[in-house]
Amino acid sequence: MATLLVVFHTRTGGSRQMAEAAAEAASLETTTQLKRAETATPDDLLGADGYIFCAPENLAALSGPMKDFFDRCYYPVLGRIEGRPYAQMICAGSDGENAARQTARIATGWRLREVQPPLIIRTNAQTPETILAEKTIPAAHLDRCRDLGAALGAGISMGVF
Repeated sequence: MATLLVVFHTRTGGSRQMAEAAAEAASLETTTQLKRAETATPDDLLGADGYIFCAPENLAALSGPMKDFFDRCYYPVLGRIEGRPYAQMICAGSDGENAARQTARIATGWRLREVQPPLIIRTNAQTPETILAEKTIPAAHLDRCRDLGAALGAGISMGVF
């Protein structure tokens, strides 16, 4: 059975909820591994047939622990995962585009194949209190994450990607 790796980072719970929703839906079609960015390894990447990367955008950039995951894993898997499909999800207060661009550039270096545009969920958190508060992602947004996970899982399982 095909394997999908979902790597996520979260501080306030938003990205975790998104990643869990996508992983749950994908698990109907694939073996799915859900890993925190802090614990994911090059071996996890090598053992998967496709990927979902999910992180918050912090200060108009990819979150530090997610960037650290990419830094730790980039060279050990370079040239060894080319052509594999990926998608990404970003949890942002108001924008999310820059974090998505950063992830896409890293995936381009790995020669991964983007199979859908980034899914950016905006929480509209704009004050220090709301930015730092625990997030609750609305059900309609989590449904979009499930759709992404289900589509990627089915595509990998059927050999479409």
